[in-house]
Parts: sequence; C-alpha cells; structure tokens
Amino acid sequence: MKNIKVRIMVVDDSMLMRNKLIKVLEGLRYEVVETASDGVEAIEKFRECLPDIVTMDISMPNMNGIKAVEAIIKEFPKAKIIMLSAINQKALVVEAIEKGAKHYIVKPFSEEKIRSVIDQVMWEM
Repeated sequence: MKNIKVRIMVVDDSMLMRNKLIKVLEGLRYEVVETASDGVEAIEKFRECLPDIVTMDISMPNMNGIKAVEAIIKEFPKAKIIMLSAINQKALVVEAIEKGAKHYIVKPFSEEKIRSVIDQVMWEM
C-alpha cells in the first residue's frame, strides 16, 4: 500500500522555501502536484488538485496558514495538512492543530523529519 505515489501541495510565501521543500519531497519520491504562495491561493489550488497532503506555512501575506487550514478543513474535512513553522511559533501551531491541521514540522527541517511526519499523517492516522 505504501508504494502509492503521495500527491503533495506545497504552500509557502517564500519561493526559496518552496523550492527547497519541493527538492526534498521529490528526492523522497513524493509527487509535488501544486504550489501556492498564500492562503487564498492555497484554497483555490486545493479545490483544483485535491492533494493527499498539504504542507502549509503559518506566516504568509493575504491569508495566513491558520485561516487557510480552517477554510480547507471546513470544505474538505478529511484534508491532511502539515504545518511548517519557525521554532518560535508554538502557540500558532497549536491553534492550527485545533483548526484541523494533522501535524507540524519546525523549520529548519531534515529529510528524515519530513518523511516521518508525512508517513505518519498518510498511513497511521
């Protein structure tokens, strides 16, 4: 069952961070199907591609990751969203989990952490 290609959407306002994450995810053999640079774009693109997993930055312009999680989960209750946060954003991560995010990864991240969290969210929850 685990040889199914996991389809991921990467949401981050930093192009540098999006590109870094895409490189790591593709290196781990995940399929990056879409990217977005803010929460508004994330909601629109989620509807279009219905990814298996979303990695969502917390701090973004136009609409932050917490509001985007809330909107996506309201429309798609089974959506699997993993928050990416800076080390000093613990309260925001807790809020995102309360709104429906499934897990979180603290930046800077390692390949091992990315794989572990994605596998946990995808197969164990």
